[in-house]
Amino acid sequence: MRLIVIGTSRQRQAIRERLESSPPDVVAEFNSMAEARVAGVAADALLLPPPAEAVDDDEPLPERLTPREIEVLELVAEGQPNRAIAARLGISDQTVKFHLASITGKLGAANRTDAVRRGVRAGLITL
Repeated sequence: MRLIVIGTSRQRQAIRERLESSPPDVVAEFNSMAEARVAGVAADALLLPPPAEAVDDDEPLPERLTPREIEVLELVAEGQPNRAIAARLGISDQTVKFHLASITGKLGAANRTDAVRRGVRAGLITL
């Protein structure tokens, strides 16, 4: 399995050392991030499937988007930048980023463009 490690140099080194000293221990498995959050199982990291494998376009979505996430996705589909989305919805830039991260995760999308494509295919939004 190939992994990408993200963090400061010191954090990445600590992760590499922990991986080398002991194999990972799977402490739980869930069908969605929502289930994992509710369970509250203590873990050092989460392992998600690669975006290309996360959601087959012919399969139902593993998690439903909230009404607010659909609003954000519609505005992304219109080509609006995060600041414009934030102003239009009366939320902060950071909240827009949070919603986009949640949307891409739920849809198994690689980026915002892929999220729009997947949202259209799933019938969540129209262009």
